[in-house]
Amino acid sequence: MSFSFFKPSRPRSPQEVAKAIKDSLTALDTKTVVEVKALEKALEEVEKNFGIMRCMLCGEGDTEPNADQVTQLVQEICKEDIIALLVHKLMILGWEARKDLVYCWSILLKQKVGSAYCCVEYIENHMELLDFIVVCYDNKEIALTCGNMLRECIKFPTLAKYILESASFELFFKFVELPNFDVASDAFSTFKDLLTKHGTVVCEYLTAHYDEFFGSYEKLLTSTNYVTRRQSLKLLSDFLLEPPNSNIMKRYILEVRHLKVMMTLLKDSSKNIQISAFHIFKVFVANPNKPGEIKVILAKNHKKLLELLHNLSAGKGAEDEQFEEEKELIIKEIGRVSRLPVLEC
Repeated sequence: MSFSFFKPSRPRSPQEVAKAIKDSLTALDTKTVVEVKALEKALEEVEKNFGIMRCMLCGEGDTEPNADQVTQLVQEICKEDIIALLVHKLMILGWEARKDLVYCWSILLKQKVGSAYCCVEYIENHMELLDFIVVCYDNKEIALTCGNMLRECIKFPTLAKYILESASFELFFKFVELPNFDVASDAFSTFKDLLTKHGTVVCEYLTAHYDEFFGSYEKLLTSTNYVTRRQSLKLLSDFLLEPPNSNIMKRYILEVRHLKVMMTLLKDSSKNIQISAFHIFKVFVANPNKPGEIKVILAKNHKKLLELLHNLSAGKGAEDEQFEEEKELIIKEIGRVSRLPVLEC
């Protein structure tokens, strides 16, 4: 009697694993999954193969992954266009398969073959995949999966630069206000990474697209949604007041329309928003080269502004002391501007 049935199966090679993944993903083609049972079987096969891929990339239990096998698998995944299949089949995948994909995606992108990030280079040659993933935020079933995948991509400057400069970037101004809170929050996390991860890339983008970006951003700052106003105001401080964007900030604080938005937010019913608005408003006031239009606005509204500032308090602790010192300086400067001759304003 043969006991071969009980023998452990032979470990698959990276080439075999890659082929199995490709074949199972290809089997999800709509022409081959007309019947429910056929689709279920195909999805089970994908899930099984993703599990094998995860074990090969991450190791299993106390067993570390084999570096040579990982390198070979990554090369095969790129060579066989599996990266594209992983993206395009996202909407069909089951929950468990998507979970494994997110885990593997991060490792695949970070894996070097020689001195090159093989999977990143693949995406650089197929940038339309990034547009596809961004658009998937509109599908709440896979939105969080796509968000995780995008944030891994954004860690690489070339991929972040492409998304910023693509037409799909404009979609984030819609996604961050989607009615589904989890999806909107995830989209905002991705939006934040795009604007904060790579200072030089962001500065170049804002310089080239200043008017259109801040035109769209103003709508977030004046949104009827409290969470949107608060998050976008905090994010504005995060990227506008950072050294790489100093020239953008200098341009921003010369414009009356931006000052008016901050003055409106100083009156917000939320104390948190008032405090955040103050930290940007103070830059307009402290600017030694304020244009005449800015001086006129400050002078005309100085009574209301001083009243708002006198009632504004950060709370308790060391930060409060610094806040109060800054506030006093701003109050004095507004008072000084209000006393300037009309013609000088």
